[in-house]
Amino acid sequence: MISDHGCELVDLEYVKEKSQDYLRLYVDKQPGGIDIETIADLSELVGEKLDSLVPDPLPDPYILELSSPGLERPIKKDADWEKAKDQYIHVGLYQKLEGEKVFEGFLRDIDEENLQLEIKIKTRRKLITIPRKQVANARFAIEF
Repeated sequence: MISDHGCELVDLEYVKEKSQDYLRLYVDKQPGGIDIETIADLSELVGEKLDSLVPDPLPDPYILELSSPGLERPIKKDADWEKAKDQYIHVGLYQKLEGEKVFEGFLRDIDEENLQLEIKIKTRRKLITIPRKQVANARFAIEF
């Protein structure tokens, strides 16, 4: 349904915040990104589709939110990793590597097993290898 409108589902989350459940869909459109009108149209379509499902896949009342993933969009699919090559990214790990669980740097290479990240340590740059199975989350980041 989302792809029928030339858009891509980037991420989805179902979370509880305070006492309210939220179903969040992050959608994008290439080239140029998604606009507010497209988000509004998709929100209506997705809401209607979810309301028509019997039985309801989500047992508790929730708020549906559709939005752009923003500049710091998550990196999840292989196509996302390809787009991220030579870009500045944030990587969170399940376990520490070289004493750290979070790295930011330029993605220099990626294959099925590892990614190569060029990080800055004080005034020098260092290339580190991170096993992909250790990556808990990754997203595009803004370099400071």
